[in-house]
Amino acid sequence: MLQILRGRVSSPRMSSSSICTGSALGLLVRQVRDAMRARWQHELVTVGHDLTFSQFLTIKKLADGVANATELARIAELSPGAMTRLLDRLEARGLIVRSADPGDRRALNIRLTDAGKQIARDIAQCGERVRDVALAGLDDAQRAQFISLLEQVRDNLSIPES
Repeated sequence: MLQILRGRVSSPRMSSSSICTGSALGLLVRQVRDAMRARWQHELVTVGHDLTFSQFLTIKKLADGVANATELARIAELSPGAMTRLLDRLEARGLIVRSADPGDRRALNIRLTDAGKQIARDIAQCGERVRDVALAGLDDAQRAQFISLLEQVRDNLSIPES
């Protein structure tokens, strides 16, 4: 089996240590994450939406059905207070509404307004364009293998050590 590294094909005889050290792997993953975030931000600005990446994530997750501020904060990597301020800004822009949860006085229901739903649709299209740019030059089989390998790395790192 051949491995694809930076657009070059490498022989399976290469040792894993000569391919990438642990710190280099972490740096590469971080660079890909940062590049994807920057590309999403650019795509959103291009279609006329001035959103931070955290606002983008929040709207996307609300569109996907997540309506809990604690879960939204975790996904966006924000403190609960920062998430409250972010929700305040989205509400002031008319993109979300918050209402008391009739079943739990401590909780709020958060939902997208019609304007928020429109932005969510635009976000989905931006995401597709970013994915297409990120995976350009890879055929369907390579894309599937790449995703599978990323999932394997994620799963490897997610297993709690004994």
